[in-house]
Amino acid sequence: MHHTARKISALFICASILLTGCNGGKESNLAGTGAEIPEYDIEARELPENEAMTFVKNLKIGWNLGNTLDSDSKTSVERAAETSWGSPMITEEMIADIKDAGFNTIRIPVTWHTHVDDSFKISDYWLGRVKEIVDYAYKRKMYVIINIHHDMEKSYYYPTYETLESSRAYSDAIWGQLCEAFKDYDEHLIFESINEPRLKGTENEWWIDENSETGKEAIDCIMQVNQSFVDLVRASGGSNATRYLMTPSYCASPTYACTDYFSLPDDPAQRTILSVHAYEPYNFALSDDKSSNAFIAGRTSAQVKTVMDSLYEKYTSAGIPVVIGEFGSRNKDNLEARIDHAAYYVSEARAAGITCVWWDNHAFTGNGELFGLYDREEMEWEYPDIAIAMMKNCE
Repeated sequence: MHHTARKISALFICASILLTGCNGGKESNLAGTGAEIPEYDIEARELPENEAMTFVKNLKIGWNLGNTLDSDSKTSVERAAETSWGSPMITEEMIADIKDAGFNTIRIPVTWHTHVDDSFKISDYWLGRVKEIVDYAYKRKMYVIINIHHDMEKSYYYPTYETLESSRAYSDAIWGQLCEAFKDYDEHLIFESINEPRLKGTENEWWIDENSETGKEAIDCIMQVNQSFVDLVRASGGSNATRYLMTPSYCASPTYACTDYFSLPDDPAQRTILSVHAYEPYNFALSDDKSSNAFIAGRTSAQVKTVMDSLYEKYTSAGIPVVIGEFGSRNKDNLEARIDHAAYYVSEARAAGITCVWWDNHAFTGNGELFGLYDREEMEWEYPDIAIAMMKNCE
């Protein structure tokens, strides 16, 4: 397939002043530290024009409320689940900060199985709290993504033929309740069927042979539950008949999204978006190998381009929208490289017609996956220059 020429200009801007970001042209409140921010000019690939592609373009740039409502800790006091992974209770002012920084989209991962009864009825408290946080963003005209997150257990969702019907039943039970709770919300609210569906706890959890019987079975099960999800939402009334939906491949991997064995569900509304996650290059972005802390244009950046090329070839070049619902780079005392990575990554994605959502897990210290940008305790940006790099490269 023909690709338009790739062009990068080495433009740099000073990040010490307020900037106009991706937030619908509104001025961002982010003030940087004075670091140099690369602004890449990557020529857009040829893309079909349709309503769904335009919708995803309008999502601009996004931010994840990670390690919060997605906690799967079973707590004796239900509200404590929200803070059990290190995040403070979320306030409206925090979400306002995200909006005012220029983020046009917020993904709110939610774990449900620790908040349901034996018939999978969601507790009034938990559903109410999720709705409250959704409303913080929704009323500010942000696009909001909610999902089923850490429910990857054989008792809930698990992609094998043995557990297919019970997985479908769990998914339908949760989404049936959410469809009713949010049926009057307009297209600013997006439903994402499931987070990273995979064979959790097996040697195949993060990497399967797609040609093996195990691989083909897992992919087929995910596709079947994705289809049930779309069918249920479309039949549930209100705005759900035309709401935008996101559905993933095996473990939300671009590799498995681009296999011949995987396809998106049939959707009469033609408003289904491919959901993938891509922490690329892996050694730089996600690995704990601190020797891989440099981002080198033309070498490590090629791995980012390869992912975008594959998604372009199968999806966006055909007018099928794609959202990278999680990306980022963990802190390895390499801020300059992380700034460059964020700028290049977002620019390369946008050139392929793809919108990106940064994974912010509010982690800043220790030896773990340090993806935090916004300090929710202090209500200030710990790494504003990374956010500015995304804003400057998402048009």
